[in-house]
Amino acid sequence: MKKIGILFLAILSVSIYSCEKADEIGPNDKNSLSLNFDNMVGTEDLVMGTKTYTNTSGEKFTVTTLNYFVSNIELKKADGTVLKFADQYFLVKESDKASQTVKLNDVPAADYVSLTYTVGVDSAKSVADVSKRTGVLDPASYGTDNMYWSWNSGYIFFKMEGNSDNITAANKKYQFHIGGFGGMSAPTANNLKKITVDLSTDKATVRKNIAPEVHISVDVQKVFGANIKLATSAVIMNPTLGVPVSANYKNSFALEHVHNDAM
Repeated sequence: MKKIGILFLAILSVSIYSCEKADEIGPNDKNSLSLNFDNMVGTEDLVMGTKTYTNTSGEKFTVTTLNYFVSNIELKKADGTVLKFADQYFLVKESDKASQTVKLNDVPAADYVSLTYTVGVDSAKSVADVSKRTGVLDPASYGTDNMYWSWNSGYIFFKMEGNSDNITAANKKYQFHIGGFGGMSAPTANNLKKITVDLSTDKATVRKNIAPEVHISVDVQKVFGANIKLATSAVIMNPTLGVPVSANYKNSFALEHVHNDAM
């Protein structure tokens, strides 16, 4: 019995030592951190085109397009220092599964307690020469699913389209194209929305062998809120008219959970 006890203590000591070693952070340790955007309607996964939902005003609707830009990501460490990912822009599209995972590479190993990002494209990038706007910011890359206005407002930060029988127009279509960073040649509303996610109780722990995945739900039900009715506001493209929509969709982004699984 005594030998069994000694063996148990030896195994326990090795396990504790292994855990401590795994949690150690080397000065050059890095890994990736991913943001996974899960588009939802309430507690259900969003189904494009074929499924009908009911908004808070009792109106039936479908979703045929859902796109939004994510940029200016910042990660705050437990010691208060902030890691910024400058000049990185991502276009999340419900029609493109791969785009729903935003991967940040070469993230220094640390415990991250806060995440901040912007829904939209900042003014500096919006007014930059087109040669400086590549990748998802290249206006020529959108095809028929346009995410850029050549007129005063620049990029469409958040785009949601679909159908509803509550709409009086013959085509029964609604279009929410929300942009506006303050204006290029004339002042406009500013619909850039900065979102901060508290990770203090569900930290993202980047380690040499751990690449965290932060899951964020996006509830499009909240885009309507109580103040946006399809019967009266089926087409919203003017930045000023888009202010209440952007205020609503800011509240649609919420932390689901964080995965810190060892690789």
